[in-house]
Amino acid sequence: MNRVKLKAMLEPFFIEDIGDMDITTDMLFDPDAQGSLKLMAKANGFFCGEHVINEGFHTIDPSLSILIERRDGEEVRYGEVIAVITGAVSSLLKGERVVLNLIQRMSGIASKTASFVKRIEGTGAKICDTRKTTPGLRMLEKYAVRCGGGYNHRMGLADSVLIKDNHIDFAGSITRAVNEIKGKIGHTVKIEVEIETKEQLMEAIEAGVDIIMFDNRTPSEIKEWLSIVPSGIATEASGGITLENIRDYALSGVDYISLGCLTHTIEAFDISAKVKNRKTVMEA
Repeated sequence: MNRVKLKAMLEPFFIEDIGDMDITTDMLFDPDAQGSLKLMAKANGFFCGEHVINEGFHTIDPSLSILIERRDGEEVRYGEVIAVITGAVSSLLKGERVVLNLIQRMSGIASKTASFVKRIEGTGAKICDTRKTTPGLRMLEKYAVRCGGGYNHRMGLADSVLIKDNHIDFAGSITRAVNEIKGKIGHTVKIEVEIETKEQLMEAIEAGVDIIMFDNRTPSEIKEWLSIVPSGIATEASGGITLENIRDYALSGVDYISLGCLTHTIEAFDISAKVKNRKTVMEA
């Protein structure tokens, strides 16, 4: 997690939410009023977001005291306290919604990833994400995948070459696309090609790619085709893979299984922010 990028990311989120002022909080409470909030799990799963809690509340008010009770990647149960934040009531109330929105999504991603990772235990395959992330939140969502036990595919288009079906169609062939790119990239950049047919598989192997992605192929097809893939080429399966059939894909012998659903179809993990010690601040 790049904390500098995180801080820069959070500031416009708070500007969007607070605007010029929190009219409810600013009209209701004295700036010196003190209190505590506890963030609590309202479901069972895996937590992700400790850096967001720290940086988020400290962006609002550096003087807030933050106690993290659960670390990123740890399993949490319903009712467990994740963190306690203490300080100015106005700061607590202004910071809670943005922080909750982010850590609920991140924890949902971590929990979903963990369920897929558990399903393929013992197979040797690895779960990884895709670029199907929420614009602006890619760093956080891919970090959440790692907290759930998964691996990251490329962070962006500049990280590695991935020649997909549209690239192949525009270029004319896999061979032409690979040769064109090989003549221009540096030696540290890997080339991955997406294939859908056995003929494309043979062409990709002949072209000398580093990674072959089996797109929308069945586990049985992948198992059969893997027998002709040289050991030096990594393999990946993608498309049409669910929690119900992922173990079949993992048992095919493929190295990686990439899942867009880890980040684009997410149920937020329920986390609430509650006053730690009930008392009327205005009478304290």
